Amino acid sequence: MKRELFGHQISQKSKSEFFSATDLVKAGNEWRKNEGLNNFNLSQYLKNKNSKEFLLELEKKYNTKCKIVGRGAGSNTWVHPLLFIDIALAINPKLKIEVYEWLFDHLIKYRNQSGDSYKEMCGSLYNLHTNKKEFPAFMSKVANNIRVSLGVNKWEKATQEQLKKRDQIHIAIKLFSNVLSNVDEAVRLGINEYVPNFKLLNR
Repeated sequence: MKRELFGHQISQKSKSEFFSATDLVKAGNEWRKNEGLNNFNLSQYLKNKNSKEFLLELEKKYNTKCKIVGRGAGSNTWVHPLLFIDIALAINPKLKIEVYEWLFDHLIKYRNQSGDSYKEMCGSLYNLHTNKKEFPAFMSKVANNIRVSLGVNKWEKATQEQLKKRDQIHIAIKLFSNVLSNVDEAVRLGINEYVPNFKLLNR
């Protein structure tokens, strides 16, 4: 997913929640340039004794690599959220509030929850659907209806509230499909539970 910082897109991995330190440095250096400051060098930061010790402690605590360096031109260096904060503070302490707000929101949590609830909804709808060959096309319409009902263009740019409602709609549709005999009605009622009066689209 993409997050915005000072007009730049910062990538974050959904599963590991690691941030792109490469994107952060690019955004930070643009900010530093506007402030009349020299560029921040990520390689030098990572070679610093204090940085190495901090990284070592992180990896001990979480029992995993907390820095993944990509290979080749245009590749990213991915870092643990706590290391991401440390890099942000090294670039400039004024970045602290921006980064803390990122880590306290629940976009990633709701994105992952929605993935789990989507699978459960699919299972219930599949059991109810009479024509299994047409089920993939049917699910494509269901997903599109949910997206449109919540006013989302691309899920990568969805708000925390939109992701939370998507998760709730998935659960509602699953529950209705377990008690109804009509799949379309189960979908309609599930969406209307959180988006009243929304009319299902045919596409």
